[in-house]
Amino acid sequence: MKIVIYGANEMASAIAGELFEDYDIVVIDPDQKKLESLSRLDIATMCADAISIKILKDAEVDKASAFIALSDNDEQNIIACLMARQVTNAQTICFVQKKESMESLNLMKDEYKSSYAQCIDSIIWPQKLLVQEIFKIITVPDAVDVENFAQGRARLFEYRIKEDSELLNKQLKDCYFNSEVLAVGIVRNDELFIPNGSSTFFLNDKVILMGTPIGLDIAASELFDSSASVKKIAIIGGGSVGYELAQQLERMTLNLKMLETDYERCECLSLNLQKALVLNGSGTSLELLEEEEIGKCDVVVAITNNDEKNLLCSLLSKQLGAKKVITRVSQGTTASLFERVGVDVAISQTEACVNEIKNRVIDSRAGVIATVERGQGEILEIKLKPEFEAKKLMEIKMPTPCVIAIIRRGSRVIIPKGTTTIEPNDKLLIFTKTDDVVKVKEYFS
Repeated sequence: MKIVIYGANEMASAIAGELFEDYDIVVIDPDQKKLESLSRLDIATMCADAISIKILKDAEVDKASAFIALSDNDEQNIIACLMARQVTNAQTICFVQKKESMESLNLMKDEYKSSYAQCIDSIIWPQKLLVQEIFKIITVPDAVDVENFAQGRARLFEYRIKEDSELLNKQLKDCYFNSEVLAVGIVRNDELFIPNGSSTFFLNDKVILMGTPIGLDIAASELFDSSASVKKIAIIGGGSVGYELAQQLERMTLNLKMLETDYERCECLSLNLQKALVLNGSGTSLELLEEEEIGKCDVVVAITNNDEKNLLCSLLSKQLGAKKVITRVSQGTTASLFERVGVDVAISQTEACVNEIKNRVIDSRAGVIATVERGQGEILEIKLKPEFEAKKLMEIKMPTPCVIAIIRRGSRVIIPKGTTTIEPNDKLLIFTKTDDVVKVKEYFS
């Protein structure tokens, strides 16, 4: 299968680096120097402009499964998708940098039913994806990752094992989880594995739970520090991401502060935010952080465009006593390093976009509905065939470690036990390591 990408930037490098082993990748860009930065990957490149139908034909976009326009110019991305649709039925994915571009395209598609906008299958505004990831984690105290499935009737929570955790130094078989929750994964030293009954939870491990919303809420209150709700939040950085996040948080009843170094930007934020207290100052100023009692916040989000500044703001806030610190980073590899030195959750905008491409656009046809732990684990949704022979879960001998975590039977969501019978036409949500996805899919096919 082939994917054609327009734009040789950091995002293109991340997407191509993730997919080039399974797809034939062609990257088009008029700047030869940018293309040379991708030379480490086994991909094809074309020094040209993708807004030309002739160039798209030369790139064989008609044989591609997806065309992704992600240059730094919104208008050129839109035109490139329009041109691509003239010669292919491949999915067209358009990245935009400006919120106005996304809103205009959505308006054209939904309200005006414009034939031009219909040429674009998916619109991705990276900042929005980052905000959504952060917002999900903020709303679940103590969680470091949150995913939703089955229209919100099933969820995934991820928690770090701390010194006061009920799970610390216990084997899985000796831990009590209510019947609506399953422990499906453990992450230790940045490595994911599927646990069994003898697996032990150690300090700083991350445990991945799947289950119903009610079951997970009960488990959180019993096993983790989730009794107190989020009431005080500080956002460090008032750029487009910080502003978008603040707008969403203003819908909740909480105390919200925002720190921004640019005075004119502060004036703009004050005019457009209804509840947030906007402060002109740097999140790297210990004096300001102490004066504004940032250490008493339930959540601090460091969301500037500078990784080093975000790290310093985060560590200072943590040192002052902030309960949870969420930090924006440029790359997934940086995120792992940040978490090792004390940041609770580090989120990469680039990584969020790669996952969006994988889960929603590319892998959606292959049954992958979510990616966790920076691509190490995946959740598959597999529908059993009508001729599948009903059998108990304990009777199924999987070829590789994995967990059948959720059964969707009609409108019901079932958290299975060993004695649960799996029936024809059931939809199974299976947690497994990414390297084992093919084996799991082959087993059920």
